[in-house]
Amino acid sequence: MRGWLLRAGLVLTASLAGCGQSPRSDWERQQEGKLPVEETAPLPPYPRGADLVEFYVAATSEFRFFVDAASLSIGADGVVRYVLVARSGAGAENVSFEGMRCNTGEVRVYAVGQQGRWGGKPGDWRAIQPRSVQRWHNALYREYFCPQKAPIASAREGADALRRGGHPLGREFGSHDRGR
Repeated sequence: MRGWLLRAGLVLTASLAGCGQSPRSDWERQQEGKLPVEETAPLPPYPRGADLVEFYVAATSEFRFFVDAASLSIGADGVVRYVLVARSGAGAENVSFEGMRCNTGEVRVYAVGQQGRWGGKPGDWRAIQPRSVQRWHNALYREYFCPQKAPIASAREGADALRRGGHPLGREFGSHDRGR
């Protein structure tokens, strides 16, 4: 009897393995189609100086930060995408094409720019840390692109927030003092 059960178990295991799918729970089947699917974002044109809008990060920052307003977009997946330029006092620039998920407070780098070209592989989504060294993501999240943890409605709304020094709802909910 034991040998028969063992053989039956092996046949069942082999059958399931041959299907190429692992059994899914009821919850997984119910959630199918409800989970957001990230859009494939094409790389934008490399940023031009005329399209860069500076935004405030911190008085102690050694860099100046800009978003290419022409690259700003909000996908059907709710991801705010933009080109970020960080410029040192000596004139060195770091350029990246990024996405921000407002509902989860995450950011992702899709590509890095160098000498007018995009390169690299997309990184993983990672949490935006409020007190991290990379405060520019927190500033973009709270002050410009994700007021009340919801994405801006349009690229124009985001560009206006950048030009005005913050989104009206972002200021209302926890902005930092800019000495104004």
